Formats: sequence, C-alpha cells, structure tokens
Amino acid sequence: MDHEVDGKTPGLSAEEEREIDENQPPRAAVLHETIRMQGDHELERSVAALWWSALAAGLTMGLSLMAMGLLNSRLEGIPGSHVISSLGYSAGFLAVILARQQLFTENTITAVLPVMSKLNLANIGRLLRLWGVVLTGNLVGTLLVAYVMLNLPIFDTSTDKAFLEIGHKVMENDMAQMFSKGIVSGWMIATMVWMIASMENAKIAIIVLITYLMALGDFTHIVVGSAEVSYLVFAGELGWKDFWFAFAGPTLAGNIIGGSFIFALISHAQIRSEKDTTEKMERDRKNKEEKRRLEKAQKLKEADSTAKREI
Repeated sequence: MDHEVDGKTPGLSAEEEREIDENQPPRAAVLHETIRMQGDHELERSVAALWWSALAAGLTMGLSLMAMGLLNSRLEGIPGSHVISSLGYSAGFLAVILARQQLFTENTITAVLPVMSKLNLANIGRLLRLWGVVLTGNLVGTLLVAYVMLNLPIFDTSTDKAFLEIGHKVMENDMAQMFSKGIVSGWMIATMVWMIASMENAKIAIIVLITYLMALGDFTHIVVGSAEVSYLVFAGELGWKDFWFAFAGPTLAGNIIGGSFIFALISHAQIRSEKDTTEKMERDRKNKEEKRRLEKAQKLKEADSTAKREI
C-alpha cells in the first residue's frame, strides 16, 4: 500500500535503494558548492599568479581568431562556410580552460558565488581585485597577439584578409547590439562553467558545444572580441576610441550582467530556495533509516521467537 502512495517500485532491497541513491546526478547545491570553492580559491591567489595566468590566457585566446581566419580563408566561396569556420572559435577556449588559465568571463561566476554566499566589503574588494587583474591581463595578451599576427610574416594574404573581415563583422553591431549579445555570451559561459562542474568527463564536448553556438550566433565576448577588433586598430582601419567605447565598454558590461547578475544570482537564489527541500529530504532519509532499523529488529525478534518455539 505504501508503494502505491509514494510511487516507488516495489520489491527493492535496501542495497538496491542505496545503489539508486548513489547513481543520482549531483544536486544543484553540490554544483553550487563546487563552483563556490573554486571561486574562493581563485580569490585567494596572489596578484602575480593571477596576472601571469591571465596574460597567458589572453595570448592563448588568439587561437580562436587564428583558427577562424584560417578556416575562412580556406573555405572562401563555399556556401555555408560560416557553419564550419565557427568551430575555430572553440580553439582558444579549449586551450585556456584545459590549461586552467585565468579567463575573465569564467570568473564572472566562479568568483561571484563566494561573494554572494558571504557578502561583505572584504569579499567585494577581493572580487574587484581579481576582476581587475584578470581583465587587464587578458586584454594585454589579446592585443599583443593581434599585433604579432598582423606585423610578423606568418600568414598569407588571404588569411590576413579573413582576419580583417572577422573584425569588421564584429563592428557591424551598434552599441546596443554589442551589449545585448554580450549578455547572452556571458550567460552562455556561465552555463558552460556550471555544466562542466556537473559533467567533468564531458568537459571538451561542453566547451566545444557552447563556444560553437556563441560563434554561430555572433555573440560578443570581451576577450576573443578584443583580439578580433584590435587587429583592425593595428591595421589602421579602426580607431582606439571605437575599440574602447563602441566595442569593449558595451560588451564588457553585457558579459558581466549575463554571467554574474543573471546566471549567478539566479543560481544562488535557487540554492537558497532549496534549503527547506533539503531539510525535508534529510528528515525523510532519517525516517527511512529508522524504519529499516525497526524492520530489521522486528525480523530478528521474530527469528528469535521462532527459534525458542522450536526448542
């Protein structure tokens, strides 16, 4: 009768029920705590460690521009080539994340959760310190790699032309579009971080899927976009004023809002709301264990009575 009420499959042993519990996917609270601990670790790192890791990440993100430019130049004139060349966008993200380098948009969720969990001036200061160092390192790295790609004799003419076209494609967006697409991009990166914490074994597939969709939708990202747009600046086709005010400012604001104030806030609110549910589940678990203990005691008592009657 109990099974009809709670909907459970009848006939399961205690060991089988424990196996089912072990095979359950991690709860949102577990993912939240995993990411919060990662963020807390990042907040504790020294400025020097953050700086060099962020600079390396900025340089590495040049792989995204490089891969897309090479694919675009080789696929020129082929219908639907954008669908294929967008895969190149994932190259920088794969290298940065797998190498555990500091990427600004990742930190918009990992470093925010510890601050939300314990909101005080000290934590806010630590967050702003991390953001400032990582963002500066990322931008310096991307600007440097764009300058090198333009001025050293590395690529052929068709590839150099493809790099310029990528930058011009980004600058077709007005400030409102830069901002709006930046929100989506920040939210997608935050989603990626959450998914990786849930399925570490599928990390590569998750990174490729999310970043490929970002490229396919032409969503703006402050780090990758800095390499794309600064290439135009160094080529003399765009001014620094447009770089900072038409691209960087709106895109950065969008990335922060999408990754921190939307995804992270909602995720944190979800965990707080689950507190009552967790407490109820814990009570149910304890009741279940008590029930099993009583059933076991009853069986032992019956066995003992049977043995006495036989004697």
